[in-house]
Amino acid sequence: MTSSETAKGNELPLLSRIDSPYDLRRLPQDKLPAVCDDIRRKLIESLSVNPGHFASSMGAVELTVALHYVFNTPYDRIVWDVGHQAYGHKLLTGRRDSFATNRCLNGLSGFPNPDESEYDTFMAGHASNSISAALGMAVATQLQGDDPLRHVVAVIGDASISGGLAFEGLNNAANTPNNLLIILNDNNMSIDANVGALHSYLAQITTSRGYNNIRYGLYKVLRKLHLVSDRSRGSIMRLNNSLKAFLTHEQNIFEGLNIRYFGPVDGHDVNGLIRVLNDIKDMTGPKILHIKTIKGKGYAPAEKDPITWHAPGKFDAATGKRAACSGKLKFQDVFGEELLRLAREDKRIVGITAAMPTGTSISVMQKELPERVFDVGISEGHAVTFAGGLAKEGLHPFVAIYSSFLQRAYDQIIHDVAIQRLPVTFCIDRAGLVGEDGVTHHGLFDLAYLRAVPNLTVASPRNYAQLKSLMQMAAAYDGPMAIRYPRGSGEEGDETTDKVVFGKGERLSDGHDLAIITIGPIASEAAEAVKLLREKGISAAHYSMTFLKPLDEEIMREVAEKHVPVITLEDGTTVGGLGSAVAEWLTGNGFADTSVTRIGVPDEFVAQGTIAQLRKLCGMDAASVAEIAVKQLISVQQ
Repeated sequence: MTSSETAKGNELPLLSRIDSPYDLRRLPQDKLPAVCDDIRRKLIESLSVNPGHFASSMGAVELTVALHYVFNTPYDRIVWDVGHQAYGHKLLTGRRDSFATNRCLNGLSGFPNPDESEYDTFMAGHASNSISAALGMAVATQLQGDDPLRHVVAVIGDASISGGLAFEGLNNAANTPNNLLIILNDNNMSIDANVGALHSYLAQITTSRGYNNIRYGLYKVLRKLHLVSDRSRGSIMRLNNSLKAFLTHEQNIFEGLNIRYFGPVDGHDVNGLIRVLNDIKDMTGPKILHIKTIKGKGYAPAEKDPITWHAPGKFDAATGKRAACSGKLKFQDVFGEELLRLAREDKRIVGITAAMPTGTSISVMQKELPERVFDVGISEGHAVTFAGGLAKEGLHPFVAIYSSFLQRAYDQIIHDVAIQRLPVTFCIDRAGLVGEDGVTHHGLFDLAYLRAVPNLTVASPRNYAQLKSLMQMAAAYDGPMAIRYPRGSGEEGDETTDKVVFGKGERLSDGHDLAIITIGPIASEAAEAVKLLREKGISAAHYSMTFLKPLDEEIMREVAEKHVPVITLEDGTTVGGLGSAVAEWLTGNGFADTSVTRIGVPDEFVAQGTIAQLRKLCGMDAASVAEIAVKQLISVQQ
């Protein structure tokens, strides 16, 4: 398929007739390569104007078609890991005509979501959970005596399988009776380049297709002759594995766990995939099929630069030219440049990220000081404990992880850093509402879950200048500190007047009718709300706390002694965050009668949309804040 063909907007003769996998399975097998072409045309056409995760889904097209052709979905279960590669799956499962709403408000989720479709068997968004979830399903179908037994397939990438949870799932799968099929989609890429020993190992695995054909063909013959049984299967497998290791001079990590390994096979040969899947799908016991794919397959620009084309934004389908970026500085850019500056001055500073060097901009330091930057892969828990070990021996790690992913390292934050008061700085990117990535990626809970941890300082800058100031403070601070900031751009600030003082907030405007208390860049919405209220004749004071922990008690007492209604505004959940901290302080210091209205994300999961749309939906935009303030004043006066 050429770019010019795409540009002409060719019709999709086969995909347009597929409203469900049942329709796909009615097609002759020789039509399936054309179905794959149609899916790629649709993805290019749609994602060029409504951006999303492009390269991963392009690389998984043949696999997606083969899975739905061989397995009786949705009765049989397909569990996608992360879900970046599942757009083709959406197109084949009744969402072709609504795909234009992908990642839009009230539209399709950018990831598999059981609330959206029965074909989306499990929530996807965070890596490495597919094997554990699919194993649970595989065991459940046996325990419940489903007739026929459901086939259960976990699809996991070569980056995701390096995550600790994936290893836990593999270990349990090897020791629990089940017929789980794990498909390892190995495209030699994660969002950034893959790292770690497992990646190198996967790149070297070679298993003879002929050998596999002979082996499981022989196994079938022996079964028919009643010379082997499922009870003796484990011993036979160990003997086979030992024999293969001797003959090939290779030891297979999966077969070392007693999980049958097949592959690697060509992941872009749809008919070959169908043949292999049909051969192995009814085998008893856990098994893994290793397929090799190309990220961005079928679109030359994406194949050449899969990192950029992971989520390229809008682009011209015919030429591959990407839309120009806004050029605006982002919080992550400021973090990256300031970290490098600090590291140049202080050799104790090291950087750590979990598979997101570009996304967090820790790559800025990585390019100049590669020996002091560590990308540990999709292993957030390890990242934190590794940082603790570095800090214990005199270094000062800056750990850059997205807010929603840091949730996976909560125990390590407490057990391996905070209890020992180690000087580790957590730079929490994508905090707050993140927009189109939706429910699994919003960073809504970090303020709440970190505020409860003793010894941990929690702060959020209002602008770029304050981010730099907080990072400078953290570098000199002999204890753990968390600095959270949102995705995207913000206000520049002034590095002289916006110098942060430990534990102190700031009064941005004075007023006598009510007080608005904020933390972080959401202060800009409050500042606009103050102007709107002033137009209505209402005088509102505005305080930006900067620190959630410790809370600025001088500001709190100043607010309390005004004896006016209080509104708190935060880019996070209203449960346990700034609003809770303010209410607790007022109650605990003799001001329990102060009226407090908490504004933020309510106690529910929020779907996808633009930041502006979601802020309005949650009542966090300036107009909504002003409206809520007026209602609160009226309520108090009554």
